[in-house]
Amino acid sequence: MERTRIIIADDESIVRADLKEMLTNLGYLVVGDVGDGQSAVNLARELKPDVVLMDIRMPNLDGIEAAKILTEEQIAPVVLLTAYGQKELIDRAKEAGVVGYLVKPFRETDLLPAIEVALSRFKEFQSVRQEVADLQNALETRKLVERAKGILMDSQGIEENEAFRKIQKMSMNTRKPMKEVAEAIILAHEAAS
Repeated sequence: MERTRIIIADDESIVRADLKEMLTNLGYLVVGDVGDGQSAVNLARELKPDVVLMDIRMPNLDGIEAAKILTEEQIAPVVLLTAYGQKELIDRAKEAGVVGYLVKPFRETDLLPAIEVALSRFKEFQSVRQEVADLQNALETRKLVERAKGILMDSQGIEENEAFRKIQKMSMNTRKPMKEVAEAIILAHEAAS
């Protein structure tokens, strides 16, 4: 089985070293560690880790802002590590899309559940995003096919089911999706108008 790949971002090198040891003991693979938020974003973009463990207070770009970027770009889930448990920070972390939050000092046994839950939530989010994209594509296709059917019905004086079968047949004959065939019919109609 492939090991979970992790990037550590903390401005204290001793914390990074301790975390790396704990994660390695738990069977994770630490693929990189950096001391600031911008470096964490850059490294995550390059290495595409499974999870990023990140301190909140870091130079250049704080952990919450870095987490927001990684979440928006759908690169990896972020578990924030911090000595601060203030409500304002927690609220910012939630808004940034952080999927885990550990308050220092934490133990090695705290890491496993935080990382595994973060991975699970991130997979769920990705699945929902894909479902939404698929539904949007299906709706767009349906709208275009309906419009193309109307054009064929008007221009050729045929019934709706026959217009649909024509689009379907053109799709099969050209080996193109019905959406593309419908778009071509619409474009040809608009060009002729």
